[in-house]
Amino acid sequence: MLQDSVKESDAQSAWLQVYISSPEKQKQLYKRTLMVVVISQIFGGAGLAAGITVGALLAQDMLGTDSVTGLPSALFTLGSAGAALLVGRLSQAFGRRSGLAAGFLAGGIGAIGVVISALTNSILLLFGSLLIYGAGSATNLQARYAGTDLASSTQRAKAISMAMVSTTFGAVAGPNLVDVMGEFAISIGIPALAGPFILAAAAYILAGLVLLISLRPDPFIVAKAISNAQRTSSNLRLEENSNLLSINRRGIFAGASVMVLTQFVMTAIMTMTPIHMRHNGHGLNEVGLVIGFHIGAMFLPSLVTGYLVDKIGRAAMAIASAITLLATGILAAMGPADSMVVLIIALALLGLGWNFGLISGTAILVDSTPPSTRAKTQGSVDVWIALSGALGGGLSGLVVAHSSYAALSIAGAVLSLLLIPIVIWAGIGKQSKITKVKTTQN
Repeated sequence: MLQDSVKESDAQSAWLQVYISSPEKQKQLYKRTLMVVVISQIFGGAGLAAGITVGALLAQDMLGTDSVTGLPSALFTLGSAGAALLVGRLSQAFGRRSGLAAGFLAGGIGAIGVVISALTNSILLLFGSLLIYGAGSATNLQARYAGTDLASSTQRAKAISMAMVSTTFGAVAGPNLVDVMGEFAISIGIPALAGPFILAAAAYILAGLVLLISLRPDPFIVAKAISNAQRTSSNLRLEENSNLLSINRRGIFAGASVMVLTQFVMTAIMTMTPIHMRHNGHGLNEVGLVIGFHIGAMFLPSLVTGYLVDKIGRAAMAIASAITLLATGILAAMGPADSMVVLIIALALLGLGWNFGLISGTAILVDSTPPSTRAKTQGSVDVWIALSGALGGGLSGLVVAHSSYAALSIAGAVLSLLLIPIVIWAGIGKQSKITKVKTTQN
């Protein structure tokens, strides 16, 4: 048995050595990984869109009150927090393939549970299923890291953007299929608002299967092996390592803060927009259109954003995120509630500000973590991102119920300005320059 284990270890070392010693093989695997992630994210985006579009409306119908309409968003973002931790730990131990596939499959099971809860009118099952459904949301975000495992420091933001822009196709289609899926649901005896969750279940399960079958060799396992080999042959002095570690800690805090704050502001305003629109006479189709533009703006600009983050810097784009979210809050608060044009522009800006923050924050985080701890750190940070979304979604309903949608929007605008002093304090521009000379990152 011991001999079999040694042989298996030798075989694993042999195939890893092929990638360690061949930059050409690394490039090929990098391109293949991006292609697999892109395909999975198309499906993942469609699964993500269901809960965003009709989750609050489904709870409103089942509970008969507006005061807890932020609860579905809070539940599936809370569920995504736990899932982010588990997916990060699984990825660190067994590779991206295992972690991401498990997360998407769990999200699909949660979506099935939401459909059953609507059919049986079970509030408890709805809440429990939304928690599990949140695993898909967490995995959808963590998939962006898979493309960075074999990317150089000048490719990372573009790799993140490739994963995110592919989400657009499913994410934009999802809200605009609300009526179609609602009619399909009614035709098979299921409440109309549960229809999009049927699409979500199929989409998340397909995303998981694509990763499970196709993400081979695992890019994270290869990246760790390359890093270990480079560290063994490195002649960096201990003092240099200690200095870089200190900078990395500051970078981790800054990257996490950028993503956490943008997620909080985006989720709070987005969650209450469908309710705000319903109260002002807009129909379900119009809600789907506005959310479709919002989700499109969250993901579609990613290719340009990734280029800008790599070209002009992480700090500049994080500050651009703050300014964009500030404009969002002012427009949403002061624009006429019955104007579709204003709502579309406001929600598009909200998505764009989130996009700037997520890609710049993710790049800062990847720059600041070595492969030996990267996936675990990324999972832990994504927990805080998910919790901030849960808090934003949960508080948004209370704020609107006791004040107004305008007050919620202004609060989000003011909060987003905290990004600017955080980025300046962390000295992200200096960190990025140091990162570029760190060959041990990959």
